[in-house]
Amino acid sequence: MPKPVSICVIGSGYVGLVAAVCFAEMGHRIHCVDNDESRIKTLREGGVPIYEEHLPELLAKHLNRGVEFTCDLEAAVQKSEAVFIAVGTPQRDTGAADLSYVEAVVAEIARAISGYTVIVEKSTVPVYTNEWIRRVLHRHGVDGQSFDVVSNPEFLREGTAIGDFLHPDRIVVGAGSERAAEVMKRIYAPLTEGSYYSQPDALAGPLTASNPARLLVTSAESAEIIKHASNAFLAMKISFINAVANLAEAVDADIEDIAAGMGMDSRIGPKFLRAGLGYGGSCFPKDVAAFHWVAQQRGVAFKLLDEIRKINDSQRDIFFNKVLSAVWTLRGKRLAALGLSYKGDTDDIRESPAIDVIRKLLEAGAIVTAYDPAAMARAQAALPPSEKLHYAGDLYEAARDADAVLILTDWKEFASIDLARLNRTVRFPIVIDGRNLYKPQTMTEHGFTYVSVGRPASYHAHQGKPRSLVL
Repeated sequence: MPKPVSICVIGSGYVGLVAAVCFAEMGHRIHCVDNDESRIKTLREGGVPIYEEHLPELLAKHLNRGVEFTCDLEAAVQKSEAVFIAVGTPQRDTGAADLSYVEAVVAEIARAISGYTVIVEKSTVPVYTNEWIRRVLHRHGVDGQSFDVVSNPEFLREGTAIGDFLHPDRIVVGAGSERAAEVMKRIYAPLTEGSYYSQPDALAGPLTASNPARLLVTSAESAEIIKHASNAFLAMKISFINAVANLAEAVDADIEDIAAGMGMDSRIGPKFLRAGLGYGGSCFPKDVAAFHWVAQQRGVAFKLLDEIRKINDSQRDIFFNKVLSAVWTLRGKRLAALGLSYKGDTDDIRESPAIDVIRKLLEAGAIVTAYDPAAMARAQAALPPSEKLHYAGDLYEAARDADAVLILTDWKEFASIDLARLNRTVRFPIVIDGRNLYKPQTMTEHGFTYVSVGRPASYHAHQGKPRSLVL
């Protein structure tokens, strides 16, 4: 393995914690800093505050060996050759990213620098943030020769973040000097030179010693735009296939066949062509809005980004209307809601379409019993149990005596339901699938009326097809 680099990661949230543990797995010495003392205490004791595959194992492996957790930012910076900023950049009402946390951290870094240090933007930030970081450091009296600012955007998917970090599609480094670029190349050398993949306990994945990770060096401005442009493009694919799904449904076509046919084109590819409730989470909604705001500030009319958001928002209303059409009226109806997180394999409920749909159903007078394999605690904090909202211990408990079952999140568990048992459990065998986890023929064979996205609804022989509602 290449010579270890001493790294400070500021922020122990989703990006910071994953980066800290993965850098340690690559052989580096990590000082992970957070001002939340209770969170640091939890991490020091081996607790994992987020749901992420492989994270508990890697944290246990490297805790107090390759990675330490601390609230002492000054000491951590002084021990480190590179400082990664991984603090939150929440969305403002205007759509712009709130960079106040970044600025506060940079001011603290300025007081701690004692030698040449590479300061790395790891948080998702708009273009020219690197220049503002440089200005803040200068304003605090830091000599320009004692630091460089680098952009190193993350491309992590919740649920597969560890694998994405250690087996990346690409590593993007936006550096303004060769000196800074060399430090970043040393940090990522275990992946780009392939030595990590030769280790007997390396995390398995698509990359190998003979097929290592690729690193792209650009300007900082280009790197900052790559991150926002990538997420906006993926969000566009999701909104596009959902718009096509609405057309497919109107003409009795099947969006699953359409997506398969499109995805066979190597120029398009099959990923992110899944029709459903639309995107959510901490990245796509915020990044599309921030990218739009940046374009507006520079006088660029990027109207496509606004349409992406509008289509995504409309999917939740369309699904609500599907529920209304299937059960006729909602007041007093008992509905099972399967899924609370914004997608499977994560407990993140930020901007979750499932949460939004459940709120709409409750407002319409429905009684909802919800279940999620991982996001129950977070959901109950956002939507406390009430007379009309209950939380179940498993999906069959949620479905007991339900007038309809709604699939809101694409958990693997929901794609392998015992359909015969489900039919015996519900009051009426109606499934409204916002994630297209089943084939219509399979559902009708098991006695269900089945409504999905972008496909004709299928009705069990004993149930008549209702006339369409004008909504």
